Amino acid sequence: MDVTAIAQFLTVIFLFIVILALTYITTRFIAGYQKNSSANTNIESVEVMRLSQSQYVQIIRIGTKYVAIAVSKDSVEKLCELSSEDVKAVASEPSSANSFKDIMDKIKQGLQR
Repeated sequence: MDVTAIAQFLTVIFLFIVILALTYITTRFIAGYQKNSSANTNIESVEVMRLSQSQYVQIIRIGTKYVAIAVSKDSVEKLCELSSEDVKAVASEPSSANSFKDIMDKIKQGLQR
């Protein structure tokens, strides 16, 4: 084999690994920034139900009030206000099945077998 071909191959592999690392770091940074910027707000989307491809009904919390709104492609309309007793609290746990870390751990375990 030619030495220059091996050097080019190793350079491409190195650049690929560097690009993957930079992508991972950037994604983690942006996710952390967005999580922190929206963590202490007075507005929260409690639940969303899709009616059609471009129409949704949402329950949002604004301060201590809950409001049902209809969201479509061109407009947002208030449907009604809800009391806190009307809204069922759903414990929101991040799905471990969709966690990137868990998926990578499963892949690593599969490769070690």
